[in-house]
Amino acid sequence: MENIVGAMTALITPFKHGKIDEKCYAKLIERQITQGIQAVVPVGTTGESATLSMDEHKRSIQIAVDTTKGTGVKVVAGAGANSTSEAIELAQSAENLGANAVLSVAPYYNKPSQEGLYQHYKTIADTIDIPVMLYNVPGRTAVDIQPDTAVRLFNDCDNIYAIKEATGSLQRTIELLNKAPNMAVISGDDAIDLPMMAVGASGCISVTANILPDIKSQIIKLSANGEYIKANELNNFLYPLNKALFCEANPIPIKAAMYLAGLIDSLEYRLPLTAPSKTNILYLEDVLKNYKVNR
Repeated sequence: MENIVGAMTALITPFKHGKIDEKCYAKLIERQITQGIQAVVPVGTTGESATLSMDEHKRSIQIAVDTTKGTGVKVVAGAGANSTSEAIELAQSAENLGANAVLSVAPYYNKPSQEGLYQHYKTIADTIDIPVMLYNVPGRTAVDIQPDTAVRLFNDCDNIYAIKEATGSLQRTIELLNKAPNMAVISGDDAIDLPMMAVGASGCISVTANILPDIKSQIIKLSANGEYIKANELNNFLYPLNKALFCEANPIPIKAAMYLAGLIDSLEYRLPLTAPSKTNILYLEDVLKNYKVNR
């Protein structure tokens, strides 16, 4: 079983007239492939998965699988839900569609106990054969997958190989790797990808990589090779953009930035998300002037 690590992109989902813009979606994935990204992650938080129908969710994964076929770029499909049965359906569907792995967010709103989290993830992992990456983002889910729970799952489930950590805590990464050195810890926070790599993380799932996959992939590759001075120069260069892309809730700013850069034809969101304020649009325009966005 292949452990998928390295530079990964949390794909946006482009809409046109209220529907997924499939042509644009495939084109965005092709751009990721040519600019050095090692895996794409459709229908995660950045892909507005919470407001996609089940059919749209599956179609997005299918487009990603079809577009990456034969390229060496992997697909880590979002397959999380606050209902275990729904998460299983999504995970099995992703496997059947040809995804290489699944990313499963902690069940939000329910606020399960650590034992509930363990049973949730073990049940999901037992129903599929492809690798599973846990996704810990307590700022959105209101529940924190504690290190002992993540390590227990890693030890008990052969196909749980990684955790996407979006707590913003370097200490959390260090603790996880201290307790499970062979677990892949993946950064879920663009601002601290580099320091997480320096303490042992195995890659990132990046929002910023939607617009600058070439630079983000370089940072991760340089870090993996221990070339931290060069990686830090690029990371510092990206810092203003990383900050700007979280001026409002993700994925509001990244979609606006991609629209401003001409990478998507229309700026559409699914309610309850709406376009950024005029102030933040001007802020994004000003920041983007400092970057060359390769098509």
